[in-house]
Amino acid sequence: MSDYLIGLGNNDSKTRKKADEDFVTFWADQAKNLHWFERWHDILQWDPPFGRWFVGGKINASYNALDVIVQKNPAKTALLWEGKDGESRVITYHDLWIEVNKFSNVLKSLGVQKGDRITIYLPMVPELLVSMLACARIGAIHSVIFSGFSAKSIKDRVEDSGSKIVITADGGFRRGNVIKLKETVDEAISGLDFVQNVVVLERAKIPIIMSSKDKKWSDLMKYASPDCEPEKLESTHPLYILYTSGTTGKPKGVLHGTGGYLTHLYSTFKWIFDIRDSDVYFCTADIGWVTGHSYVVYGPLLHGATQVMYEGAPDFPTHARMWEIIQKYKVTIFYTTPTALRMFMKFGDGIPNSYDLSSLRLLGTVGEPINPEVWKWYYDVIGKKKCPIVDTWWQTETGGAMITAVPGLETIHLRPGSATRPIPGVDIAVVDEAGNEVAPETKGYLVVRKPWPGMLLTLWNDDEKYKLAYWSKYKTSYYSGDYSIKDKDGYLWMLGRADDVLKVAGHRLGTAELESGFVSHKSVAESAVCGIPHDVKGEAIIAFVVLRDGYSGSETLKNEIILHIRNVIGPIASPEQLYFVTRLPKTRSGKIMRRLLKAIAKGDEIGDISTLENEAAVSEVQIAFEEVKQSIKKNYTK
Repeated sequence: MSDYLIGLGNNDSKTRKKADEDFVTFWADQAKNLHWFERWHDILQWDPPFGRWFVGGKINASYNALDVIVQKNPAKTALLWEGKDGESRVITYHDLWIEVNKFSNVLKSLGVQKGDRITIYLPMVPELLVSMLACARIGAIHSVIFSGFSAKSIKDRVEDSGSKIVITADGGFRRGNVIKLKETVDEAISGLDFVQNVVVLERAKIPIIMSSKDKKWSDLMKYASPDCEPEKLESTHPLYILYTSGTTGKPKGVLHGTGGYLTHLYSTFKWIFDIRDSDVYFCTADIGWVTGHSYVVYGPLLHGATQVMYEGAPDFPTHARMWEIIQKYKVTIFYTTPTALRMFMKFGDGIPNSYDLSSLRLLGTVGEPINPEVWKWYYDVIGKKKCPIVDTWWQTETGGAMITAVPGLETIHLRPGSATRPIPGVDIAVVDEAGNEVAPETKGYLVVRKPWPGMLLTLWNDDEKYKLAYWSKYKTSYYSGDYSIKDKDGYLWMLGRADDVLKVAGHRLGTAELESGFVSHKSVAESAVCGIPHDVKGEAIIAFVVLRDGYSGSETLKNEIILHIRNVIGPIASPEQLYFVTRLPKTRSGKIMRRLLKAIAKGDEIGDISTLENEAAVSEVQIAFEEVKQSIKKNYTK
């Protein structure tokens, strides 16, 4: 695979050298970039598996994200908000600071104190940032829930966190439809008497039922004071809970602190995006996910960045929506998911080529491994062969990026499909079952061998589950749950989740590796694989394929794709059946819901599909699978 020599004129060799020599002191130096009310007395207290950074230091996330910037440049644009039907708002740092101060006082007036939990269930509107930063200002712990989740999902999270306030909207907009958020919250908190108030933002202007505990955002803000002193919080004070999927189906409440987390974000946002005062940054992530927390809210604001915030879907009302926004706001940095890119590829090159994307200088991906073919398309068609691509690997639990190119620090060779190397100050290895490093080019488990500032504090109210989930496989290393390969030059190639593995005739094949193989065929835009029980092989591979525009499914094409997968991975990777579908089941943030394919494959209940972008996709995949299952049964049942 060809290398791409990419850099932005930076070559800070001292940073990595310092990090390698003494990672603890190195991170302390990075922490000095933030504003501390009081300096820490211990840089790191490491009691495996619990790490506490900058102990004794006093800090406030809201102060660092707003006050520090307002004191320097209050008129700087913070948000270029793009809503439905071309609706837009321009919000300066001073505007945002005023709103956060006022809403901080609103929360205080409702009895919120330091350490209280606040659930936020809002669409992608500026008031979502206001709510989070107001919680941070007064020391409350925010728990943001993606605005596509169902009443049951909300109830589980509100109940687990013990939130006394829920912040929501009357409704939100999605693909031209109104989503009734307040109605969903009412159902979710029915019977949860500890929820004292529900604050309702009037976004959709639809009729809603108001109870005695419900308060309208506009009424509360009308007379709120625009002056609220930030709490001087311990560095280890919890900033937020973010729930992530658990293997048992019960979500895990990942708990992040303040000082260490902010240090990680300040550093990585600068290193990865080489942020400049003139930049217009656009991350497509919903704030309900960790990318939105880290690289839409806290990371950009810590640097006084100007960013685009978008309320809608990436391909609505037209397939050109992203490129329209980039052209309109002259976006310089674009950060999105490989799934979204595969969708854009499917629509063809003509759409992005008809827009002026010349303002772009840096591209990024996040959320899953990126196929080399998609990487090249991103580089060639969107970046016009001039923009570095930062392929970032990290997790909800790590807080911020851990493996990525860092063009803000150094010029490096990019390799399509590789996340490149760990960031400075992070010790990552690829190991076998016994925890020993594997040889180059050998698949193994990705682990982090030393504590890092962005690491989670624990799981909310469950230290034992924290130990079991992340530290039981390797007692002294964080187990990521991901497969990876390190090449002879130290570049890391992510292969997907270790639990997303099919065992075919004794061979273990990762779903990410298989799906990447299918997408590498010129006709394939997207793919998803799953396994079903097989009397002979143990598991049989079933592939669902979405074709690029200009191709139509046929037996000839099916055989061509199967031959291709045999050539790029091996005969063992040949799918038992390959089915052409027009869509795959995805969340509203664009990720393929592979758990649905697993459930279909096992004949289990599909469960909650409230986060699906299009529920019809489930029916289509279900029908496809039933046909495949009958075929398998006919041919292989003895």
